[in-house]
Amino acid sequence: MKLTRNEFGHDYTTYRFGYCEYATYEKGDRVADIYEKGFLPYSATPEVTAKGVFYMARSARVRLREFEFTSENRRIGKHFDGMFTFRILTIPEAKKDSRIRALFLEYFRKKHGDIVMPPARFDAIMDTPLPLRVFIYEKDGELVAAALEVFGETFGHFWFSAYDLDYVKQSLGMWLMLDGAQRAKEAGRSHYYIGTVYGARALYKTNLRPVEFWDGISWNTNLNLLKKLARAESK
Repeated sequence: MKLTRNEFGHDYTTYRFGYCEYATYEKGDRVADIYEKGFLPYSATPEVTAKGVFYMARSARVRLREFEFTSENRRIGKHFDGMFTFRILTIPEAKKDSRIRALFLEYFRKKHGDIVMPPARFDAIMDTPLPLRVFIYEKDGELVAAALEVFGETFGHFWFSAYDLDYVKQSLGMWLMLDGAQRAKEAGRSHYYIGTVYGARALYKTNLRPVEFWDGISWNTNLNLLKKLARAESK
């Protein structure tokens, strides 16, 4: 694992100097160790994504040995449990199914705008050197949802998901994350990474319990602090 830093900003009057920290995945690295140090895979630009670069951020993860559905989780589960046919695809298999790429591009275009997930970005993610696989959920032979998971023996990372937006008001996105965490627990993994928590809109991730977040030094279990930080950013 190669570590690098880029200058981001500074406030010389208070002697505060900001640097962004990155890690590059190298042959022989244990991907789990990179996640453990607070890094997540970078995907903003295709040429960097292809190199297996990670960025340090306020990421969150679920401790799977203690993970249990809350009453809210069970409420969401009742909408979808048993509804779909589930399959796990390798990346070569997923690339042969044109529906998956189309689903992701349409989902992000409609929900977040054209610039968030252009075709080049999605293709670069699918070509990552990291261990990646695709979960697909079908109903009556139609593709309803898919999720990209980076995985290892001890961890899983729910990286991106996409689904038919007819289900958006039924919390299908949240259910997909819950389903991924449950499957990781059943597989005997110890942690499930669920992305970053910035802004109040990301606090839905705290509905997975127990959750902890990277505070720049260690994994912090102070949920009240996490909520305070995220809500302050929204203001």
